[in-house]
Amino acid sequence: MKKISRRQFLAATSMAIAAPAFVPASALGWGGATAASNRVNLGIVGWGLQGPGNTEQFLGLKNCQVVAACDVDKEHLQNAVLTVNRHYGNQACKPYHDYREMTASREIDAVMIAVPDNWHALIAIEAARNKKDIYGEKPLARTIAEQQAIVRAVQENKCVWQTGSWRRSQRSFRRAAEIVRNGLIGKVTRVEVGILAGNTDLAHTGNKLSATDPPPHLDYDFWLGPADMEPYIEGRVHMNWRWNYNTGGGQLLDWVGHHCDIAHWGLGFDNGGPFEVEGQGEFPAKDAVWNTCTKCRITCKYPDDITMIIAGGHNDIKVGTKWIGTEGWVFVDQASYDASNIDWFGGLPASARIKLYKSDNHHKNFIDGVITRQPCITPVETAHHSAIPGHLGLISMLVGRKIKWNVETETIADDAEATALLGRPYRAPWKLA
Repeated sequence: MKKISRRQFLAATSMAIAAPAFVPASALGWGGATAASNRVNLGIVGWGLQGPGNTEQFLGLKNCQVVAACDVDKEHLQNAVLTVNRHYGNQACKPYHDYREMTASREIDAVMIAVPDNWHALIAIEAARNKKDIYGEKPLARTIAEQQAIVRAVQENKCVWQTGSWRRSQRSFRRAAEIVRNGLIGKVTRVEVGILAGNTDLAHTGNKLSATDPPPHLDYDFWLGPADMEPYIEGRVHMNWRWNYNTGGGQLLDWVGHHCDIAHWGLGFDNGGPFEVEGQGEFPAKDAVWNTCTKCRITCKYPDDITMIIAGGHNDIKVGTKWIGTEGWVFVDQASYDASNIDWFGGLPASARIKLYKSDNHHKNFIDGVITRQPCITPVETAHHSAIPGHLGLISMLVGRKIKWNVETETIADDAEATALLGRPYRAPWKLA
């Protein structure tokens, strides 16, 4: 008999279930639970800010079973395993210190990755090579070169990918994008993407910003991974890694995967991007514990004479996404929405023909994609293009000049210094394949 992989079996089973059948659910093992052959076995990597919330969502899905957890902090790993085991009422969740061991396990179908940005590429690529489907946090990676490598690995291994840009699975954001895509505001001329500014202590470290020895429960060398070796400082490790360019990308790259992602959705640019980017920003000292940009304003030029402004810390740009057209405007953020004609949010006119991909549950959308082998609402290519304006804006601020970007070749024109910032060297022995 020809052998098939577990995910091929899941896909074939889902197709069979979708067809009319006269097999009682009890015979399939569905007496309130899903048969093991129809569940996606999920491993989680990272138990910091996003990991627990994502895991909680997956634990609530009947066709998903969290079977493993991985973290280089023993305390985090213990909390992850206890949480999973407590939910299922058993001791079955397997702990891992090394993501490579977990992604190689044949018991695992998919992984959820919620780790610092500097780790996104290596873990995602390893998971893809092991034929695991992937739920990965935004931004896609710390650099554009890493993002390109992730896209290649996912495509080559035919993995299902879902990005944690969960706003696409909320009605208000989908409706706002549909309003724009159906031309109700006329020709779009300007888009305003408002992001947060400053650096915020997310870990509540009590301002512990002095160098000390790492705690015994944290494998600090492994935690840094491909990033440069630097002294351990509690205030820039868990959760606060965002505010240090060695491991994160600041508010800009933290938020561009949300609001710029929605802006692209409304513009129909999920596989496109700007051809020119110019940014200005304010930065702490390079050797500061938190050295990421605290205030920025980035101007992006798109085809069809569309200008996008990405801004953080400027009062004229409200946090969220606003499209402005020749016949109206529409705005949306997490807490509210508005438009020049608010009735659009109540229901689109009959003339509106474009209906965007509908997902009401971002995590379920991923598990459904794993089973059916159909694309999720935020696939890897979308995540890549949504983050590019933020990456290019940061590069422009660092070199102090305008960037010319070739969308087709994904290269910067005539600027060797800026081109060098598309990637960055890895600390040995780590390598980006």
